[in-house]
Amino acid sequence: MKDVFTILLTVLGGLGIFLLGMKHLSEGLQAAAGAGLRKFMSKATSHRLVGVGSGIVSTIIVQSSSIITVMLVGFVSTAILTLPQAFAVLIGANIGTTATIWIIAYAPDPQMLGFFGLAAGSAMYFFFRGERIHHLGLTLIGLGLVFLGLYFMSNGVAPIKQNPSFSGVFTHLSANTMSGVVVIALVAILVTAIIQSSAATIAIAMALASQGLIAYDVAVAVLFGANVGTTATGWIAALGGTADAKRTALSHTLSNLLGSLVLIWFFPLFVRLGQVLFPNWGVAETVTMPGGQQQVFSHMMAPIAVTDTVFAICRGMLFFPFVRPFCRVIERLVRQPENEKPHLSALKIGAKISPVIACDQALREIDFMKQSNMELLDCARKVLTGETKLDLAPEKHIVHREDILDNVQKEVTEFLGSILSNRLPLDVAERARRLLRLTDELESVSDECATVLKVVKRLRGQGQRISSVSASVLLSVHDRVSAFAADVTPLIRSPRVPFDLEALQRRSTELHDFVRECRRIQLGRVGPEDPGSSVRVLGELDIINAYERIRAYYLNCAETLAGGKR
Repeated sequence: MKDVFTILLTVLGGLGIFLLGMKHLSEGLQAAAGAGLRKFMSKATSHRLVGVGSGIVSTIIVQSSSIITVMLVGFVSTAILTLPQAFAVLIGANIGTTATIWIIAYAPDPQMLGFFGLAAGSAMYFFFRGERIHHLGLTLIGLGLVFLGLYFMSNGVAPIKQNPSFSGVFTHLSANTMSGVVVIALVAILVTAIIQSSAATIAIAMALASQGLIAYDVAVAVLFGANVGTTATGWIAALGGTADAKRTALSHTLSNLLGSLVLIWFFPLFVRLGQVLFPNWGVAETVTMPGGQQQVFSHMMAPIAVTDTVFAICRGMLFFPFVRPFCRVIERLVRQPENEKPHLSALKIGAKISPVIACDQALREIDFMKQSNMELLDCARKVLTGETKLDLAPEKHIVHREDILDNVQKEVTEFLGSILSNRLPLDVAERARRLLRLTDELESVSDECATVLKVVKRLRGQGQRISSVSASVLLSVHDRVSAFAADVTPLIRSPRVPFDLEALQRRSTELHDFVRECRRIQLGRVGPEDPGSSVRVLGELDIINAYERIRAYYLNCAETLAGGKR
């Protein structure tokens, strides 16, 4: 029992080190690539073949198909890419992710490579300055942990051979029949979906095969399941999201599943492929480990790596000619609800995987907010002119949309807060904070539009009516503030456009002086000849003050975009 506990603890500890290494490796590479990776993926999709190449290169850069999948979910949700373009990139990502297996297969000494990665990475991370150096150091630390995790897993399973009762669990695994291949693949799907890494599942299979605990064909069967289980990450990012996000996740899962179901009938050919390309695949080698212990390894890692790559290429070739028809089927399976809006809180896990794309997703909500505010300002004008007495639609729209924007602000704030809790490049962290400030300012604008409506309804309830002279002043204030808002609104976009902040600040100051003069004029309308004038003027001043605050909010937006407001 003690031996079993030691084996489990060593293997699970090695798996934990491996997964932690993959996390740091992916975070470091993604941070080092910065927004350049996002721009590369969004532009390198003019043709299906270019999209496949983009997926291969991008996945090799970040060493994780899960990250690329989550990025694509964000791209499709924010209309940066169409579903066919994203699917072409996914085909390439499935091929590019096999690079990790090649690195593992050809590691000459995982233990020494692990120590070297930790030593070099730690030196760069702790003793050098510069954000990029720190990211590269984190990458090396992650790579070192990957090799150490592989080393501990391989050494952890070695004693199993000396325990017949335990080794029998593995030796009874057989891929000699189709049913046996399917069972092994199903187990691999479950394991990969749980640990969220096909590389880790395949690495475990490679460690078991190198120790002679499982046959080579069993390790190949694991490949069929691991490549389906890895699509679970895309669903974590898409569930609760838009129909486009779900379509992207479904296209990934369905293509990998159908590809595995079709190619599993050619399973003997895949097994034979590795044996032909690597004639010494079954030759055993005795290696002396530190401490004088001798262990026997068999050369199975390279055949498994090449089979994984060929398997991914074959899956891609099955779907490459039918990208658009396949995507049309996906679109029919997942219908687009009317007036659908994305739910950012459901993408928090995806945000942690790809914060750059998470910022794009948040910007989409901010685009909705800025357009909604212009509609609310138009409705507020109709309220001031009295048009809403015959048509209550503008008043209902203000109440309804203001409530929606309150929820949007809460959702975006929680969403961006989850991003800022991660280790981020400076430019991504600054962008997330900038989006937070914009969200707060834009939500405040909707509150002031609701204030205008409340004041007008309050005056109506008190039997007061805005005079024609006062209405002229209020409409003049509204029109000038609304024009200022209309000029600032187009600046809230990505990529940011250059603009003259000083000119906007001068214009804002002039508008502030104009509003202050209007306040003075309205105060002068209070007199003994009109007993109810004080109540009416007080309401009119509340409306003017609301527009003064709207002016300030849009100035804050402009200063935030220019980097002048902290």
